[in-house]
Amino acid sequence: MKTFRSIAKRFENAMVAATFAEAGEFETARQIARDEEIRARKISRKTGSAYATKTAVNSAARSK
Repeated sequence: MKTFRSIAKRFENAMVAATFAEAGEFETARQIARDEEIRARKISRKTGSAYATKTAVNSAARSK
């Protein structure tokens, strides 16, 4: 259930940022997106998914 809430919160933040951007509040939209990116990085460090993603990308690049 935590995963669903996390995904729902990220989606909500993306929609809020899009709404501000549509209204011409670009700096506010950037700040919301930046805050979400920082939060996502903290979560990925805790779960190790950043390492897994980096490993997968490097493996794909070597296989070409």
